[in-house]
Amino acid sequence: MAAHVNVDRRMVAALALALAACLSCAVAGRVGGPGETQRLEVRRHLKRLNKTPVKSIKSPDGDTIDCVHVSHQPAFDHPFLKNHTIQMRPNFHPEGLFDDSKATSSKKASSMVQLWHQNGRCPEDTIPIRRTTRDDVLRASSIKRYGRKKHKSFPNPLSVEPDLVNENGHQHAIAYVEGDKYYGAKATINVWQPKIQQTNEFSLSQLWILGGSFGQDLNSIEAGWQVSPDLYGDNNTRLFTYWTSDAYQATGCYNLLCSGFIQINNEIAMGASISPISNYDGSQYDISILVWKDPKEGNWWMQFGRDHVLGYWPSFLFSYLADSASMIEWGGEVVNSEPDGEHTSTGMGSGHFPEEGYGKASYFRNIQIVDDSNNLRAPTGVGSFTEQSNCYDVQNGNNGDWGQYLYYGGPGRNSNCP
Repeated sequence: MAAHVNVDRRMVAALALALAACLSCAVAGRVGGPGETQRLEVRRHLKRLNKTPVKSIKSPDGDTIDCVHVSHQPAFDHPFLKNHTIQMRPNFHPEGLFDDSKATSSKKASSMVQLWHQNGRCPEDTIPIRRTTRDDVLRASSIKRYGRKKHKSFPNPLSVEPDLVNENGHQHAIAYVEGDKYYGAKATINVWQPKIQQTNEFSLSQLWILGGSFGQDLNSIEAGWQVSPDLYGDNNTRLFTYWTSDAYQATGCYNLLCSGFIQINNEIAMGASISPISNYDGSQYDISILVWKDPKEGNWWMQFGRDHVLGYWPSFLFSYLADSASMIEWGGEVVNSEPDGEHTSTGMGSGHFPEEGYGKASYFRNIQIVDDSNNLRAPTGVGSFTEQSNCYDVQNGNNGDWGQYLYYGGPGRNSNCP
């Protein structure tokens, strides 16, 4: 009898093992299904983004910079740009560019380079594009959201309820002007490498050119530097741009990660690392950024430094900005994901408060706007805004060398910012 029981037990055990194996096959089949679909989607997305290069350059930071023929760049995936004739230079530059040679900065913006330059340059008639990797795409919350900001990541200094602005953890310390028509903005921004506490957080310093209300129809053009482990996979400080015509919902992206911005410059790669960066109580380095609307064609152009006209956003991408901007902002933004229920210790700017001043705090100097006569001039009626001044703060000023300027930033979590 005992023998029969053992046989039965063995049969039951064997059946159980077989059933388990079948179940694991079924589960594997289910997991493998979407996994394969995702792999195909990622591959298709990378094929769309990474155009066939004329030449590729390996950057010391691990990036690959592809030199892509100017007519094959991602912008021309846009249905409205199929037969577009590239404008190789703006019709007009703004009058009255501030003379940066008067600056007291110990290092001039011209000494700024991008790391990939150490290993080569792109030939004429090509543009440098940072190659997107499979890992880059997989770090995003979804393939569709890759290269996009989250909704409501804009600072609204006019909001009577600042908590609404911060509902998804974005915090700002900015100077701004509003109440007029603006046709561009300029600033020289000092470059740092702030500490990022968690990979889903970022820290950036930029200018915003804004049109429309702060609702679902906001138009924005943005440019500056950022540290974003989620987007780039490291903590390097990188040049970036952004645009949206519907408050970050379905339109726009960082850099060249969607069709829109048309690049003409073969020397500067958007999204590539900037070097060198400023040291606390040591050498200071800054970059100059100018964005303006060409009065003839209506496109929004961007210039980096004194010599690099990078390209333009065609005016048809926008509704309100097709005419003019209604607000300009300069300053910093971080994501505070409140890790462990505390304020993040992700730094803004240098990670130090404005009152520490030159060499220690981060600054924007020579801030200017472009008026309706295409003249660059100092803004009037500059306001300032921050959601939590104990975490990140901003201070405006004015002097002969720097014109209108601001110091901004902070460490995030501290004894007064729990």
